[in-house]
Amino acid sequence: GIRDIGVTGVQTCALPICQRSLQSLDQDMHGRDLRQQEFLKASLEGFDLHGADLRGAVFNTSNLSGSDLRGADLEDVVAFASRFDGADLRDAVLRNGMLMQSRFRDALIEGADFSEAVIDLPEQKALCARASGRNARTGVETRESLRCR
Repeated sequence: GIRDIGVTGVQTCALPICQRSLQSLDQDMHGRDLRQQEFLKASLEGFDLHGADLRGAVFNTSNLSGSDLRGADLEDVVAFASRFDGADLRDAVLRNGMLMQSRFRDALIEGADFSEAVIDLPEQKALCARASGRNARTGVETRESLRCR
């Protein structure tokens, strides 16, 4: 059946029925299956999304500052012009992510895998300045995934 995840402007699919535009945001969504959900202009500041399956999710112009995304699977995520300032991205997988015009100031990125992600050059350089660790799931080093020199 359908599980009400309580997220505004999100499409929740549980075959055979899809439901759109749920009413409220749930501060604690850790470990949830949020694949291909749309968070457009969403305020997710400080939200707990650690370990969530966010593959293919869309976070365009969203605020994820201070959010907990530890170990989250963000493969193929689209996060255009979003804020990840101070977010915890340790051990997150952001492979193939489209992260243009997104900011990562003070984000914790130890062990994050950014392989093949598209990131603005100034952000990539800033991330490289503090990149460390190896992703527990993919085995890829954070510096290598960011193509740091």
